[in-house]
Amino acid sequence: MPKQFSLARRFIIFALMLGALSGCNMVVMSPSGDIAAQQRDLIVISTILMLVIIIPVIFLTVFFAWRYRQSNTAATYDPEWHHSTGLEVIIWSAPLAIIIALGAITWVSTHKLDPYRPLDRIDAARPVTDAVKPVTVEVVALDWKWLFFYPDYGIATVNEMAAPVDVPINFKLTASSVMNSFYVPALAGMIYTMPGMETKLHAVINKAGEYEGLSSNYSGDGFSHMRFKFHGVDQAGFDAWIARVKQTGTVLNRDAYLKLEKPSAREPVRYFASVDDGLYQAILNMCVRANQMCMKDMMHIDMMGGAGKESHENKARLEHDNRHVAEEAPAATFPETGNPARSEEPAEGVEERQEEPAAMNHDAHQSH
Repeated sequence: MPKQFSLARRFIIFALMLGALSGCNMVVMSPSGDIAAQQRDLIVISTILMLVIIIPVIFLTVFFAWRYRQSNTAATYDPEWHHSTGLEVIIWSAPLAIIIALGAITWVSTHKLDPYRPLDRIDAARPVTDAVKPVTVEVVALDWKWLFFYPDYGIATVNEMAAPVDVPINFKLTASSVMNSFYVPALAGMIYTMPGMETKLHAVINKAGEYEGLSSNYSGDGFSHMRFKFHGVDQAGFDAWIARVKQTGTVLNRDAYLKLEKPSAREPVRYFASVDDGLYQAILNMCVRANQMCMKDMMHIDMMGGAGKESHENKARLEHDNRHVAEEAPAATFPETGNPARSEEPAEGVEERQEEPAAMNHDAHQSH
């Protein structure tokens, strides 16, 4: 009876696990963008190729254990056996063939799905033509929210972005303080963002809908809520979204950005109808604040061999750490949150914002 009870309990647990998995949103295996779909196909092909080896090995392991069990006197017993050329050929040739196939697929897909490589197709049936103008989106990973610039439209948003269906998207990405990772599972693979550096990602969304974007690299206290909404809409819907941002948004100048840059969690969606010229480039070059030297200028000085004796005057202009600390930090490093390292106290200066219920209805954002 206890044995039957144990088997029944295991069966119930297994059934519950299957039920839980059936309710999962397998967005990675059912994406809505062509790049993500190609990455999905790569996962499937690689898994099938590996199963070509794994399944026979598992089957033969069970078969040999059953065939050559001690009680089976009909099986040939040959304790002196030590070598079979035919068996060795099978054992080594099959894995070698799989490795060659996986290597070839990896080589081709690594170049074809390079995030820096511009798109050459909208989907499997439609190539990219000169008549299609890509949408450029400049992304900044802040603590702990996402800032999106649309340079072709002169607007910016926080924790929300949109793009027309079947139109290539050219992402340019950077960060304000620490390394992060930009990821929209339905759109394309993840790409890192780093302060003072720019990474690129090319993608396209093929199905209209609302998708989740997130940070996939731990970056501090507010990391869990560092999420945003990505809206795939038709061209009319995209034009309406741009018009709504311009109508309800405010101005994003350097002073407004410096306030936005400070660490905050659960930041609501914000719209900016206009953006200071060159703000994204200033963020990328870490020179938004007055009297700071831009990274490109510093690199130019280094390329020219240095600034000589006068270079000590640039020290204050190149200080980028501890920018949110009012007084000198007691240690060499001081976290963005304002707390000493390894402190058990809650993060200082991190504002907790409540998310607004509607993602696309932003009439209440006029106050921003």
